[in-house]
Amino acid sequence: MQLQRVGKRALDLLRALTQDPKGALHLVATLPFALRGLRLADEWAGMSAGRAGGEATEAGALRHYFDGHRSGPGIWKWLHYFHLYERHFQRFIGQEVHLLEIGVYSGGSLGMWREYFGPRCHVYGVDIEPACRAYADERTHIFIGDQSDRAFWRRVRGEAPPFDIVIDDGGHLAEQQIVTLEEVLPHMRPGGVYVCEDVIGNSNGFSTYARSVADRLNSARATHRSAETGELAIDVTPFQSDIESVHFYPFVCVIEKRRAPLDRFVAPKHGTSWQPFL
Repeated sequence: MQLQRVGKRALDLLRALTQDPKGALHLVATLPFALRGLRLADEWAGMSAGRAGGEATEAGALRHYFDGHRSGPGIWKWLHYFHLYERHFQRFIGQEVHLLEIGVYSGGSLGMWREYFGPRCHVYGVDIEPACRAYADERTHIFIGDQSDRAFWRRVRGEAPPFDIVIDDGGHLAEQQIVTLEEVLPHMRPGGVYVCEDVIGNSNGFSTYARSVADRLNSARATHRSAETGELAIDVTPFQSDIESVHFYPFVCVIEKRRAPLDRFVAPKHGTSWQPFL
């Protein structure tokens, strides 16, 4: 059975490479660097000067809510998620925010988000279990469907406004996560934050997919140099114009959209004294 799975993955890889020869060449060219990075991480215990000292990060409002939630609808989260939630979500507190969470389960996190963001927060939950409709109320809309079904996402987009925050804590299979990102991320509001959780494992398909997405943030189009000032400018791709950053944390990938479109990257030169060797 294991041999069959390996054979299928090899066939899928060969098919993908023949469909995108340019992408295949890119993978081959970058493979030595990828292996070098893996080696650094795997050998870290013998290279690091020691663990960082100092106090642990102070718990924020979400962690306090979670720690105090001892009864009622269940919440199940890795503790290290709460710090990154605060980092990426804090600016939405008190604003009108439309939040989508895939994976309702026992419904406890829906109330946590409403409490954290305030009365202007509108929560939308997605789950494949019809019983999760029980968590709907005047500020919470529940969609029942399969997150790997693109037709389902078209229906969601037709019934809900563009989202500011998306948290994928659903089925956790790579294909489910990839389809969800492809169907939802392009339709999020400017400044939106997309979080995919429980990206676990060294050979995780979504992690590989997300790293390829992040790689395109480094694309360089036409370069312009001002003859008068020496200023450099690079035209952005449509992806760079819309996506500001991709972050990786243990088990989590976060993608942030720009609050306003970008036309080009600019590198001005300031100062009057310059070395002659550039």
